[in-house]
Amino acid sequence: MLKVLQLIPTLDRSGAEKQMAILAAGLPKDRFQVEVAALTRLGPLEAELRAAGVRVTLIGKHLKIDPFALGRLTRFLKRGKFDIVQTWIFAANVYGRIAAHLAKVPVVITAEMAVDLWKSPNHFRIDRKLASWTDRVVGNSQAVSDFYQDKVGLPADKLVVIPSGIGDEEPPSIDRAKVRATLGAAPDTPVAIFVGRLAPQKAVGDLLKTLDLLQHVMPKLQTWIVGDGPLREQLQSTSIAYNLKGLAHFLGHRDDVPTLLEAADLLVLPSLYEGLPNVILEAMRFRKPVVATAAPGTTEVVVDGVTGRLVPLGDPPAMAQAMREILEDPNLASRLGLAGRARVESLFSAQVMIDRFAALYEDLSHAKCAR
Repeated sequence: MLKVLQLIPTLDRSGAEKQMAILAAGLPKDRFQVEVAALTRLGPLEAELRAAGVRVTLIGKHLKIDPFALGRLTRFLKRGKFDIVQTWIFAANVYGRIAAHLAKVPVVITAEMAVDLWKSPNHFRIDRKLASWTDRVVGNSQAVSDFYQDKVGLPADKLVVIPSGIGDEEPPSIDRAKVRATLGAAPDTPVAIFVGRLAPQKAVGDLLKTLDLLQHVMPKLQTWIVGDGPLREQLQSTSIAYNLKGLAHFLGHRDDVPTLLEAADLLVLPSLYEGLPNVILEAMRFRKPVVATAAPGTTEVVVDGVTGRLVPLGDPPAMAQAMREILEDPNLASRLGLAGRARVESLFSAQVMIDRFAALYEDLSHAKCAR
């Protein structure tokens, strides 16, 4: 049996964190003993992991550059005698790989979950240096793998693609009219939903420009903006300037995203770049049509005209037109939603993702033992 640690900065309910939790809870218990460590802080996924029998540890990184946390993590890895450490998201990727190297962990894997255009040349240098201490860098889409080979400069033999997976969760049974009423929407009001961090990557400013255009032709349209982030205050001010009060609702972090998703008519995602967006998988699983920008990663999930609509990056008029076409044509929305569900079930199941990681773990461990 292989002992595996999943290391991630937090246990918030976001895309990478959800994928990590699905993997940690789903790996076969007769072949793997799995633990999770949060580098910075815990979060709502802790309860789900513990309920699945996964041990959770907080390392406690408090400083931007925290040698004390690195020391705690290194000692934790030495005591744990882990066969495999897998890291997620930049901070954990850095601290985890250094600590695993110091602790002489046999197999080290890093998960990269986005085409990280935010990274500077210094970040790339760190990634290249740490790749020498990494057995595999797993991209959750071909776009991510290509980015880390072509732009960052990682060697091709270090890279592998394992697409994100979605569980077999069915849409919650809800009183649709009641859920909508709590947010001021009538049963027949068209509702779009955005779920994501209010940060530059997600281009929510472009969404507000889109809604500014749509309010003149679809005055009843409401949009639920779920999530928080550094741009929230600025975006709320922009919303007021566009006279979107009562039309664009900033809901902040919510623990009932599946309920809100089921009550909405359409998911909209205006991102500048992605990896393989978890929220699109969730929407398609719930048979919701998707309007999204043709961002790297997103194009591997959404098929234009089949499961939703893809529009150019930074093109609010095109996004407005696509949203209007779907929201005003229930038959089109239904057809796109059904096709999305079929695509997710055939290509992006959680079990396929889990099986591929399990095989990777065992292949790398056996190869190390054979040396």
